[in-house]
Amino acid sequence: MAASREDDSAPAEALRVAAVADRLGYPEVWLGEGPTWDSFVLGAAVGLGTERIAVTAGPVAVSVRDPLTIVRGAASAEAVIGRPVGVALGASSVRVVEGVHGRSRARVATVLAECSARVRELFDHQRGGPGGEVVPGGGFRQRLAGPTGPLTVAAFGDRAIAVAARYADRMVLDLVSPEQVRGLRAKLDAAASQANRRAPTLAAWLPAAVDPTAESYDQILGSVAGYLTVRGYREVFLESGLHDAVRLADEGAPRAELLAALPRWAVETVGLVGDVEAVRARIRAYSEAGLDEIALVPATEGDPDGRRTLGALAP
Repeated sequence: MAASREDDSAPAEALRVAAVADRLGYPEVWLGEGPTWDSFVLGAAVGLGTERIAVTAGPVAVSVRDPLTIVRGAASAEAVIGRPVGVALGASSVRVVEGVHGRSRARVATVLAECSARVRELFDHQRGGPGGEVVPGGGFRQRLAGPTGPLTVAAFGDRAIAVAARYADRMVLDLVSPEQVRGLRAKLDAAASQANRRAPTLAAWLPAAVDPTAESYDQILGSVAGYLTVRGYREVFLESGLHDAVRLADEGAPRAELLAALPRWAVETVGLVGDVEAVRARIRAYSEAGLDEIALVPATEGDPDGRRTLGALAP
């Protein structure tokens, strides 16, 4: 599958990347949500501008949207495009939830569990189709079919993994190494066994660049910079030798200084970068570590709309 996250690229680039992925036969496009786009509106626009590709919206921040709003958004987009629309739930960050939305991110693990449970209930309930109630016991008649895409939970910590194991069809990781995947796969399988459920599919968003240019490296390094102080990722970067960059991030250095401190090889820790043979070998390493699906986040600087990367890795 292909994916699009918010960065410094033009807002309409996500639409163009999705159109390229659709023409190349990718089965699904994943549309992240940030300060620019409402992911359900973007998903509807993508669906109307493509022919076959399924859509997953999010991760959407559970501290910002209530469960019915999330399910209604997915059902609305699916009604418009006539193709499956899934939704991903996530904790997001203090910067986004409190800094952008002005909402509290307190008790976020509990909120993620409560929201996931309710969204799962509404997904299952609304798939009965129009004619019932929008919410069991709510009194309002359901007029749209429920969303038929997967329910995904973004997880990394143990509590979030337990939530994904209990309620999700799929768990998604972001910017991880094969070594991290191996450990997280084991935790997901154990949590699913404890919940007496089959383990959800395990996916990851991974930055990708086939035959990268200098601009490609700079764009991906921008993604890496945002994770230098995040627990779990920080340790991986330290083990990889990125001590100076992590130290600067801990000290609150500006983004430009962090980018200058990151060597190009840093992208290879958590991404798919190199010639096509090297990238395919890296994909195999992730698969052997236990990853079921990869959401390619193509570098578009130096590769307009990710055409070279998506074309080289097309299914």
